[in-house]
Order: sequence, then C-alpha cells, then structure tokens
Amino acid sequence: MKVALIYGGKSGEHEISLVSAAAVARNIDSSNEIVLIAITKSGKWYLQDSGELLRIKNDEKAHFEIKEDASKEVCVVPAGGTERTFKVGNETLGVDVVFPVLHGTYGEDGTIQGLFEMVDVPYVGCSTLASAITMDKEKTKAALAQAGIPVVPGICVRRSDLADSNRYDEILEEAQEKLGFPMFVKPCSAGSSDGATRAADLRHLNGAIIEAFKWDDKILIEKAINAREIECSVTGNPTTYDGKNDFEKLTAYGPGEIAPKHEFYDYDAKYNDPDGADLLIPAALPEDKLEGVRVLAKKAFAALDLCGLSRVDFFIDKDDGYIYLNEINTMPGFTSISMFPKMCGKFGLDFTSLTTLLMNEAVARFKATRNLQTSR
Repeated sequence: MKVALIYGGKSGEHEISLVSAAAVARNIDSSNEIVLIAITKSGKWYLQDSGELLRIKNDEKAHFEIKEDASKEVCVVPAGGTERTFKVGNETLGVDVVFPVLHGTYGEDGTIQGLFEMVDVPYVGCSTLASAITMDKEKTKAALAQAGIPVVPGICVRRSDLADSNRYDEILEEAQEKLGFPMFVKPCSAGSSDGATRAADLRHLNGAIIEAFKWDDKILIEKAINAREIECSVTGNPTTYDGKNDFEKLTAYGPGEIAPKHEFYDYDAKYNDPDGADLLIPAALPEDKLEGVRVLAKKAFAALDLCGLSRVDFFIDKDDGYIYLNEINTMPGFTSISMFPKMCGKFGLDFTSLTTLLMNEAVARFKATRNLQTSR
C-alpha cells in the first residue's frame, strides 16, 4: 500500500506528534510505500523529502523535522479519492490510506477525520463523530454514564459562567460540597495533561480554573481520586465485525499500570522525564480485575462506536477498589515510552503487526461505508 503518514499539526501536542510519527514510520512494514506530509503549527501542509524518512529509519532516537518548501505545499482535493487526494503543484498525489499521527485539537477531534471523509480516502483511526465525542471530556462522560460505565464525579464550567459572579460563586460552592478538596481541573478538549492542575484548596482552585480556561472555553472540575492509573489498548471495529476479518475483531490488550513519580501523571512525566513513571505491563492486579478492566474498555469502545484504535484510561480507587473510566484517547502516543504500543506488544501484537492491522481496518471500513446507499 501507499501510505500518507501525516504528522505535526496545530495543537499543543505538535512536538509529541513528531516523535510518535517517527516511531510509526519505523514500524510500517517495508512492503509499503510511505509518503510524508507534515503540518506546521500555522496549519500549512508540506510534502517532505524521502531523505527525511531515511534519516528517521537510520536513527532510533530521531524525530521528524518539518521542512517548509513552498514548491511542495500540499493542497487537498475535494472528492479526490485515492487516486488524487492531495495535490502538490500541478501534480496529484494518490495514496491508498492515510495514517494521521496527530494528537489533540485538529488531529483527533473529528476535524481532520471529516476532511478525509470529504476527500473520500481511507484513514486510520476513529470516525468523525467518535473522534469529536471522545475529545470532549464532558460529552464522553455523559455518553459513558448513559451506557452504565462508571466515570469520575465532576462539574462542567463554561466561560460564560465567569461573566456572572453569582454563578461563579455557586460553582465554587457546589464543587466544595459535592467533590471536596483536593480536586483536578482540566480543559474539556485538550490532551497530554495540557492545562490540567491539582487544586488543594480554594486559592489553588481559582488559579487552576484560570489556567484551564487558557486551553478551552469549557472545563471540568473533578474529584481527585486516590487512584492507581490503569490503561488498556483496544483495536477493532465492533460496529461492522462479522467474524470474517480478524483485524476488525474487538480486542483489548493489557491493561497496564502507570505509577507516576511526579505529583500526578502530567506532561513532563509523560514526555520529558524518562524516569517520570514506572510502566507495569500487565498491571499488578488479580486476573479477575484485569479482565474486568478489559471488559469495561471494550464496552466503552463499542458504546461510543469507536473503530481502529483507542487507549482507554481508568482509575482504580486505592481506598475502596472502585473502577472509574477516566478518559479515552483515539490517537494515543506512539513514543518509545508510550503505553499503547507497549501493551499491544506485550500481549502478542508487535508494533509492525499493529500498524498493518490499523491500515487494513481503515481500508476495509472505507470500502464498507462506500457500499452503503446514499441516494435513491
């Protein structure tokens, strides 16, 4: 297959994408042809030289760098299909599948997925709707609760609430009464712990709210669970799986456990500090608890109509053993210390087999949806 690997992007996770995409590039089977398309922080798309791919493959520690060459700026062709999806200058660039290794906003929030639907090309990962829902933590919690899946108690605050001092005071009072300190404050639609803060008292809570609103117009205040952090990798397409294609079978790998050495598993612990956390695969849990997490992860994946891949994150309360689903990442990290590929590998799906599975699922889903009737 001819694969368009797309990375970079306009989100706060731009740099993580460069690292994740490099790992993916090294682990796409050599029988495939890889085309590199990089998106700058300003949102421009550029075709990258083949030498960049060679550099990455020859250096396990290297990450992608973006070369901005005006003659290689990429334009997207509406309804271009696999033959002429992208246009560079006067030439069209056909691909068989797109592998977007883009984290956060403009990457896993449904925006670029909608674009791929419009240009009529297969792409790895969740659909437009599933990506949009899971990017919004408030909507995800509501959908999961409706499906009977336990979520962390919390309160949603909108920017408009800040304009009404009485309403804001009510929110602070409600948070203290229902949740109690400490609390976590986070943007509803950001990833990699961007804008997330632990608030130990009212003064810290006000500061945490201000910080979260730098990243989003809607935030969550949540109960701080004295928790063990458990993660589970999931692949497949439960909506269309009919027993024929194994790559569509709903499968959970793990779970694994993250034991942070920071106050919580923040951005630095995830990406900057190689000793920021201990990663335990499988998690140090009895088998019945491990299976319980896998069952919940697959239930959530199916309930939200997810497909391709996701990392489903849980909290297990250290005090009472209760399991909460914390959040779902539809394009998880693929760095050297990322849990998603590590869990897949530990449970029998090596990195190269993983990328092959994801691309095969993307092409099969594309073909299936294009066979659906859309007009009379």
